[in-house]
Order: sequence, then structure tokens, then C-alpha cells
Amino acid sequence: MNQQVMLRKLKKMQDEMLQTQKEIEESVFSASAGGVVTVEMYGTKELKAVKIDDAFEAEGKEDYEMLSDMIVAASKEACKQVDKTTAQKMEKYSALTGGFGGLF
Repeated sequence: MNQQVMLRKLKKMQDEMLQTQKEIEESVFSASAGGVVTVEMYGTKELKAVKIDDAFEAEGKEDYEMLSDMIVAASKEACKQVDKTTAQKMEKYSALTGGFGGLF
């Protein structure tokens, strides 16, 4: 294969990878815990919002601890969604670039 053709294909693949990464980063992932907490997170794993159901009423310290645990659980689930989506969408690029010894 001609080097110029190969370089063009690699450049196209790199552009596609960058576009895919940008789409993931701009996506919003949502997860909830206990039906009380909903977390929204960008594909960069930056929190966008934490929403607590209006019906939630804290009656003591244990309720606040439970709320805290639910926020953590929902955040972890949103992170897992980001990781899973990233792995799925970027898999085709890692398979193609794997033979280049870390060039990409």
C-alpha cells in the first residue's frame, strides 16, 4: 500500500476517533439510587446535576448518611455508564491502532 494512502487513512481514523471522543464527552449520562437521588454526568465524568426527590425528608443523622450513600452510588453508576460507552465506541479504534505499538 502506498504510504500516502496509508497516512490519509490514518488521519481519517484519527479524525473519527476525535469526533467520537467529543461526542462521548458532550453526552449526558444519568443514574439513580434508591428512587431518591438522580445524578447527571457528562462523558468527561464531570457532574452536571444531583437531583433529590422532593418527597425525601430527613428525620435524623442516619437519613443524611443514607442520602450521601445514595449520591455516591448514583455517581459510581454514572461513571460506569461513561466507561462502558467509551469502551464500546472506542473499541474499533483500539483494535485498529493496536498494531502500531502505542503510536496512538
